[in-house]
Amino acid sequence: MASDEERIQILRMIEGGQITAEEGAKLLDALEEPSTGEGRREGSPRWFRVRVTDLNTGKQKVNISLPLNLLDLGAKIGAKFGAPADLDIEGIVQAIKEGAQGKIVDVEDEEDGERVEVYVE
Repeated sequence: MASDEERIQILRMIEGGQITAEEGAKLLDALEEPSTGEGRREGSPRWFRVRVTDLNTGKQKVNISLPLNLLDLGAKIGAKFGAPADLDIEGIVQAIKEGAQGKIVDVEDEEDGERVEVYVE
């Protein structure tokens, strides 16, 4: 079951125009699904997390946590934030679908002054 903090984060993303109301509804629905379900092994990763940090200040600019079953939607949302050109979003999605876990991306974009990290937990 989703925490109030997770629900509020999704509502803030809708309010800020980062995702559509329809995308938000899908996220909220996914948060309510049981943590173990058909096609999912006990203990397998449940979350797709993206963090973007300002290299100059160390301050987080983006901190998104999505249920793993919404990976395709998460990749679409992540692309809206202007991922670095050398970041292969489709390759990342494919690696996750094939079972990649832990930190799977750690890229520093010195031109834009950002660090992008992607985790599967």
